Amino acid sequence: MSAVPNLKVKLFADGADLAGIKEMAANPAIKGFTTNPTLMRKAGVADYKAFAVQALQAVGGRPISFEVFADEFGEMQKQAHEIASWGRNIYVKIPVMNTKREFCGPLVERLSRAGIQVNVTALMTVDQVKRVTERLASDTPAIISVFAGRIADTGRDPMPIMAASVKAMKARPKAELIWASPRELLNIFQAGDVGCHIITATNDILKKLSLVGKDLDGYSLETVEMFYKDAKAAGYSIATRAAA
Repeated sequence: MSAVPNLKVKLFADGADLAGIKEMAANPAIKGFTTNPTLMRKAGVADYKAFAVQALQAVGGRPISFEVFADEFGEMQKQAHEIASWGRNIYVKIPVMNTKREFCGPLVERLSRAGIQVNVTALMTVDQVKRVTERLASDTPAIISVFAGRIADTGRDPMPIMAASVKAMKARPKAELIWASPRELLNIFQAGDVGCHIITATNDILKKLSLVGKDLDGYSLETVEMFYKDAKAAGYSIATRAAA
């Protein structure tokens, strides 16, 4: 993975499995990490802070994002201050809205002005990006996570949205745009092409970087060999008739 040359975008690993985090932390090509409550639940995390402390130890000072899980902005603010106190390399993930569809802007502004590094998450539109960017303090690092993969799942091309988001964020040079929820390796190169600062991907996608530049004829042969070996291993047979 670290041999992939000339990537235009920083690679972040997305996950909540400590073994996977440690595996990716061993690779200098990985510049940061993201998590979320859904991934943590799937990984069987029971103690939020204990997991965070272990993850912080594993990532070695690289940026890592942990998300609040309250739905009321007052409680989100308290959780954000607590999470931020766990480490200087933490970005606190704040959802772009709560479940009541209330915009997070005022909370983001308070946290950013207080010097807390936020990662505003679950954005889908350029208008959301513009509204969040306006709320960021110019001297506090921040991240905006646009879920390009989910946009693509709706049948829309995320590229124009991501390119416009990069432009919308130029007023805040300390803010970085994440291409979130990628679906395939190609998204890493697409993110770089439109000027995204970061792409965060699960380990299964990041491990495919070894395929970059692979000879396609050779890859075709490997695929044919896989089908052949699996058919043989399964013991499949087809009764055939003698040629007339």
